[in-house]
Amino acid sequence: MTKLLSMNRRNFLQASAAGVLAGSMPGVMSSPAAAQIALTVGFIYVGPKDDYGYNQAHAEGAAVIKAMPGVTLVEEENVPETVDVQKTMESMINLDGATLLFPTSFGYFDPHMLAMAAKYPDIQFRHCGGLWQEGKNPANTGSYFGYIFQGQYLNGIAAGHATKSKKIGFIAAKPIPQVLQNINAFLLGARTVDPTITCQVIFTGEWSLAVKEAEATNALADQGADVITCHVDSPKVVVETGAGRGAFICGYHANQSSLAPEKYLTGAEWAWGNVYSDFIKRAQAGEKLGNFVRGGLKDGFVKMSALGAGVSEAGRKAFEATQADMMKGGFSVFKGPLKDNKGDTVVAADKSYAEDAIELESMNYLVEGVVGSTA
Repeated sequence: MTKLLSMNRRNFLQASAAGVLAGSMPGVMSSPAAAQIALTVGFIYVGPKDDYGYNQAHAEGAAVIKAMPGVTLVEEENVPETVDVQKTMESMINLDGATLLFPTSFGYFDPHMLAMAAKYPDIQFRHCGGLWQEGKNPANTGSYFGYIFQGQYLNGIAAGHATKSKKIGFIAAKPIPQVLQNINAFLLGARTVDPTITCQVIFTGEWSLAVKEAEATNALADQGADVITCHVDSPKVVVETGAGRGAFICGYHANQSSLAPEKYLTGAEWAWGNVYSDFIKRAQAGEKLGNFVRGGLKDGFVKMSALGAGVSEAGRKAFEATQADMMKGGFSVFKGPLKDNKGDTVVAADKSYAEDAIELESMNYLVEGVVGSTA
């Protein structure tokens, strides 16, 4: 069941939050039987839920738990990464009785979610990304994320088989570790096909800037990139603009194949429904929620779009063989010898990082062959 939100949610103020919480929490936690049947969960999105991207992927995951017994789902979209999100969280707690909140956008974490977690220590907050730190952040907070760079590596294999110019392109929002992982993995996947392939990256500076994303896509096409992917909130503009310029597309976040059916090779998608349903089952059972939750393809955190018509038979075989290896676990996307695009060794010849390597959480370089800068 889903509660409809009033238009003034962010303006809702409750003088006595403690009183409301005292009334709502016992119904959820006072007995194992009650814990199984009553849980109100809040989801907050920085953009629209139908953006063909980041927000849609989370909303699809939320829709999975909406159908679970005993779950009441409350949602709000288009909430900026400002104090507005604090108001939204507070009203979900005080007005709706939410005891588990998923503020999904990167910028919601600090200071906004942390401020609410300190104010409401009995409420559980889980944030998408890699920002939670043990010993530093409150115990009622945590983070969850997936090794979606595995999907971008598979995107790169499809791209490597499709490119004629040997130039592929990547449009990125910000040079944070998760984005750099994706850029690097995309090129490394392509270079398993042809080690001379290069990747031009353009950073827009924000998660959602449609005009700059269109300009960047056109710039990549002008420079000869004939396969393009991205890491922005909504890939819609990149997909439609790139396909309009004749480039093949590799998707990200959600399935964008309907936007460019002839040019869509495949895409790295989130499978948040699996992740969220596990959180809900644990919460309903009164179990402790994980503070640092991670997983990849084999764990059901990530999935791939179906291969499109533009993927050759050789590309299909290479893609499927690598995907099968990843599903076994322990696959190393980043292995030495590996240099960054400044010529410095970043992974020694005798080193390799499996998908769960903690070193990847702080990646700050672009690999050799990526044309662009993190500055």
